[in-house]
Amino acid sequence: MTDDNPSAAARAPIRIAAVIPCYNEALSIAQVVAQFRAALPEAEIHVFDNNSTDDTAAIARASGATVTHVAAPGKGNVVRRMFADVEADVYVTVDGDATYDVASAPRLVDALVERNLDMVVGCRVDDGQNALTYRAGHRFGNRLLTGAVAQLFGGGLTDMLSGYRVFSRRYAKSFPALSQGFEIETELTVHALELRMPHAEFDTAYSTRPEGSHSKLSTYRDGWRILKTICKLFISERPLQFFSILAAVLAAGAIALAIPLLLTYLHTGLVPRLPTAVLATGAMLAAMLSMVCGVVMHAIRLARREAKRLRYLAIPGVGQFRRTP
Repeated sequence: MTDDNPSAAARAPIRIAAVIPCYNEALSIAQVVAQFRAALPEAEIHVFDNNSTDDTAAIARASGATVTHVAAPGKGNVVRRMFADVEADVYVTVDGDATYDVASAPRLVDALVERNLDMVVGCRVDDGQNALTYRAGHRFGNRLLTGAVAQLFGGGLTDMLSGYRVFSRRYAKSFPALSQGFEIETELTVHALELRMPHAEFDTAYSTRPEGSHSKLSTYRDGWRILKTICKLFISERPLQFFSILAAVLAAGAIALAIPLLLTYLHTGLVPRLPTAVLATGAMLAAMLSMVCGVVMHAIRLARREAKRLRYLAIPGVGQFRRTP
């Protein structure tokens, strides 16, 4: 009789990769690499430089990190390359701006391994040292967008836009990254929720950037792009629900237009407003077509999700490995 749940001593050593997306982070990248060296000495450290115009790549290389240049601009393109190029059992991803608490990485990795999870999110908690560290507008936008995703896709995450995450190999190698920019955080979250992957969230300190370093985020531009991504994911991942709502709206409009015409016809035997009658008929036909589209796309979506699920299941879970003492 075989043991399906071997002890920690019998598990294979785990390969951990710290993957750090960077764009013009020369002032902070050496600090982030050094923090990973101290927190996870067994980890391979990879810096993915996204067309930086400063010395980010040279400083990262001098600090001992493996540097990969990503020509296509946008964090989504960087994440796509990270998951494609790096071979590991656990991926720890954090922005290269030195705002996240890298010292908590072992706690997040241990939770992923011991609980056999696929994603652990470092939920940002302001360290209180600077009022501008986690601005009120960013907090509100994060709550709004996280709440929208929770309503549409479920899940109990409170910081969907955190750039501090730990992933299993089967998550990384089954993730079909489509986004190009900062909206990739939304796509990362929805992928886990759609496949019902086991995940968790832990509070981690969030600090101010080093003096002279500037954020690449644009509150309104990136917020709008994230909102559009949520809408696109709602249509592609919940097509039956979306087209049912659209069909209901069209049908309600058609009925509202048709009732006065029907009453007039019953009273006089005439249809005096022919364009309105044509519009009502067209709206009802559009409602029926929307329902058909929803049913067809729902079937396609189920087939796509089954294919993604099979790809996910083909990769062993992280629980079979152990951390090196």
